[in-house]
Amino acid sequence: MITYSDFEKVDIRVGKIVQVEDFPQARKPAYKLSIDFGPEIGIKRSSAQITNYSKEELVGKLVMGVVNFAPRQIGPFFSEVLTLGVPDGNGNVILLSPTRDVPLGGRMF
Repeated sequence: MITYSDFEKVDIRVGKIVQVEDFPQARKPAYKLSIDFGPEIGIKRSSAQITNYSKEELVGKLVMGVVNFAPRQIGPFFSEVLTLGVPDGNGNVILLSPTRDVPLGGRMF
């Protein structure tokens, strides 16, 4: 069990995917994402195993991401954000996304 104060340390924000690139060097199929988290945080990069989405579906999509983890090296790429999703039971990841337009950088609480 964690305490509420432990949970408060995790900084989860809403961002908009602004660029999607193939990531052929990844061990598992993945994309390299550039996500805009608004003026306070800016654009951060993330590696995400979400190839069940087309690049066109992803650009402009609002997503949730943990923005206060240390960068993680994945092959030649540094992932700065953990993009959040849940499994659908078929081996795919479904991205967590707000159901309405909200300001970029809004913090989940």
